Amino acid sequence: MLTKSIALEPSIKNPKIILVTDRVNLDDQIYKTFNNCGKEPEQARTGKHLGELIADNKTEIITTLVHKFEKAIKNKNIQNDSTEIFVLVDESHRTQYGNLNIQMQKLLPKACYIGFTGTPLMKKDKNTAERFGGIIDSYTIDEAVEDKAVVPLLYEGRLAEQEVTQNAIDAWFEKVSLNLTTEQKADLKRKFSSADQLNKAEQKIKMIAYDISIHFKNTWQGTGFKGQLAAPSKAAALKYKKYLDEFGMISSEVIISGPDTREGYEDSFDEAKEEVIVFWKKMMERFGTDDAYNKQLVNAFTKGDNPEIIIVVDKLLTGFDAPKNTVLYLTKKLESHSLLQAIARVNRLFEGKDFGYIIDYYGLLGALDKALTDYSALAGFDEKDIAGTLLDVMSEIKKLPQRHSEVWDIFKEIRNKKDEEAYEALLADDELRQKFYEKLSVFARTLDIALSTFKFAQETSEEKIRMYKNDLLLFQKLRASVKKRYAETIDYKEYEYKIQKLIDTYITSDKVTQITELINIFDKEKFEQEVDKIKGSAARADTIAFRTKKTITEKMDEDPVFYKKFSKLLEETIKAYREQRLSEVEYLNKVKTIMNTVCNRTDENIPEKLRTKDVAKAFYGIVNEILNKTPQLSPALKDW
Repeated sequence: MLTKSIALEPSIKNPKIILVTDRVNLDDQIYKTFNNCGKEPEQARTGKHLGELIADNKTEIITTLVHKFEKAIKNKNIQNDSTEIFVLVDESHRTQYGNLNIQMQKLLPKACYIGFTGTPLMKKDKNTAERFGGIIDSYTIDEAVEDKAVVPLLYEGRLAEQEVTQNAIDAWFEKVSLNLTTEQKADLKRKFSSADQLNKAEQKIKMIAYDISIHFKNTWQGTGFKGQLAAPSKAAALKYKKYLDEFGMISSEVIISGPDTREGYEDSFDEAKEEVIVFWKKMMERFGTDDAYNKQLVNAFTKGDNPEIIIVVDKLLTGFDAPKNTVLYLTKKLESHSLLQAIARVNRLFEGKDFGYIIDYYGLLGALDKALTDYSALAGFDEKDIAGTLLDVMSEIKKLPQRHSEVWDIFKEIRNKKDEEAYEALLADDELRQKFYEKLSVFARTLDIALSTFKFAQETSEEKIRMYKNDLLLFQKLRASVKKRYAETIDYKEYEYKIQKLIDTYITSDKVTQITELINIFDKEKFEQEVDKIKGSAARADTIAFRTKKTITEKMDEDPVFYKKFSKLLEETIKAYREQRLSEVEYLNKVKTIMNTVCNRTDENIPEKLRTKDVAKAFYGIVNEILNKTPQLSPALKDW
């Protein structure tokens, strides 16, 4: 948008705009974005090519990597002194210091430099922002969330960095097995029976891998959402993959850079470095090239069902845009911009996505019960710049009692809380029914967050948790019933799959009836079978009435006069029952008669010879309606 504004500014006679990034994927992304917007930028292929594009007065828009400026100077001593060159620098917080900036200044000494950064500037960097002439504008994370440009991020600390002892394992085991059956607990103990034989680092990886498996399986598996696991090293990434595969609950892939045989050993996993080389060899045999390995796995993650989780070390923690990516499991130390960039991988908008989730196994921010700037990981930022970056998961869970009460408040006038018909009859009102759906959806999503959180299970009684679950089941069944009863168009986007996932995972009693497409009244046999399953004359009558009403709306254009007549008759019948001028049996009989008339499209006012000719009946109805409204027409014309 800025490029367009510069290009169209009348006072700038011969603009040249250079878009600078420091990552190949970002350069490709910007180039493609311009192409999709109808512009044709030139992408600098090499340093020499960049020099040629800068010298060429015809090229208006150039995209390039910042590193190519140095080679552009070496290949040819080029300098463009135009004051109508605008250099837009992406990720400027990490590119405009030292030699990279100097090379740009040499080539373009009189250009206007405008820097962009997707993360807040650290306090020490705000002074050096003056190299761009000061800060033009800032857009905080709070503002982005408020504008719904990104989703808010919920933070939960789990299994924080600690010495792994038998006591720690026992405490963790008690937490993770809260919802398991006796048999499942025994199976879990068998899996960890050899824990004391493992070295501490590997033992911890195994514990975390199991915790991630359970957490992802219970919370997101089958919903279409994905996750990332950030590991501290390549060897650790392979160990996480090994244990995730061993537990067999979720699918995963490792995306790392190739091993550098010149590298020094980095950490406690040095002894496993040979495993990284073996892994890389297998990937090259499988995919052929480094580029194909990355592209195919990223494509499978962003567009396919599997893998559900990608395990990374440094790759894909910056500049990676996958809207379905919803949860980041952190098992490595990150700080400053690296931390902010990493957690932003899960804040992209996606249908049905309320939050991004940060599950911290390293203990970066602990319980998040203080200002973010109190933590060393983010201590270099001004508090106002990073306010709203992360929300403590418990702050959202604290809203659960209120959201539960708001659903029940809709039914406060019902005295007998076990009277199913009373609930359904109350929701005959369209506005009240929509309010019920909205409140239920919010309650269900908050309960979903709570049930996937350790602290909630620890601090909430089993009785209260059971009450929340049972009420959700009750309300979800009611929702399914009234959607059928009042013939509503089914909206599968309305968190249907996420709520069903919640019920399937945490509620073991009889399942909620899935809301399926409504059976048409013209499919008489199937429709009758559906109606026969419904208890109560009033519920049957409503189902017939509102399904007939839906059919009339859909077919109105085929014969407006006929369908308007029976639409009005149907509305009057529904109103008469609501006002208690008709009994349940009378209501049922009347709507059955109307439905049969609509199905057969019969009307006693239609001449006998037209009753088998649908198109003729429609014309007759319209013409007759006009004639009846026009009394001045001669009787002869009416007779005709």
